[in-house]
Amino acid sequence: MTDRSGAPVVVGVDGSPSALDAVRLAAREAVLRHRPLRVVNAFLWPLLGTPLGPVAATLPDDELRQEAGKLVQEAIDEARKVDPDLPVSGAVVDGGPVAVLLRESRDAALLVLGHRGLGGFAELLVGSAAVQLSARADCPVLIARGEARAAGPVVVGVDGSALSTETVGFAFAEAARRGADLVVVHTWLYPQPVTRRESYGDIMPLVYDPERLRADEERVLAEAVAGWAERYPEVTVRPKLIAATPARALVEESTDAQLTVVGAHGRGTLGGLLLGSVSHAVLHHCRSPLAIVRHRREPAG
Repeated sequence: MTDRSGAPVVVGVDGSPSALDAVRLAAREAVLRHRPLRVVNAFLWPLLGTPLGPVAATLPDDELRQEAGKLVQEAIDEARKVDPDLPVSGAVVDGGPVAVLLRESRDAALLVLGHRGLGGFAELLVGSAAVQLSARADCPVLIARGEARAAGPVVVGVDGSALSTETVGFAFAEAARRGADLVVVHTWLYPQPVTRRESYGDIMPLVYDPERLRADEERVLAEAVAGWAERYPEVTVRPKLIAATPARALVEESTDAQLTVVGAHGRGTLGGLLLGSVSHAVLHHCRSPLAIVRHRREPAG
């Protein structure tokens, strides 16, 4: 396992306004964690579509690299506005944004990204690089979305899975770090009316006990925080059982949050290369900064 005791907060930049939002967020997170900040620009012109202007197409490689260095320096200057004493370093690294930042994530405490840019797909709600990195990075990924708030709770979604356990642990640590309440959200929906056939032509209602179903879901919610609440007694936990789809509930709860936390996993044919449907939906619509915690599978054998 990688020793991350001295690991930096890493932020990817490409000169876009979204990337500067990410730099400010990353600087605040580095200060909270008492860690250095590392600013990284992936140098792969012209495939990135980095906004250097039309004249950039005629510049030689070394001049383009100097322009990329200016983007990094601009980001460093922006980070120091958050805290002049924050240790900040920067680098222009050859390669595409996903490959470069995946390598950076191996030794990072946190990877911070803007919700657009880092790939030239500014018209998308979330840049393609942010989606890929959220699913594949070796450290938690923080997306600069919504409004950055100094107050408000940390919100986390749970579903009773092993992934949920890891995500809740991260959320408790973040709530403790911020001195914030932790809102733990679990959702459920009453079963749709279903009928069953006793015999041909004879339709009977399928019977279920709503109170028992609700009690089962309350148990999932209670078990999700068991142990963590004892480990973080300073954190006020506000469990919420909500009758809604998970993505809708988390997006609504993120409205007043200073941080929303979800887990990432791939349950499709590509395994860990995919985000789960809930985390993918929240990534596109969250109204606060969003932390995505990837489930670490143990290697086989």
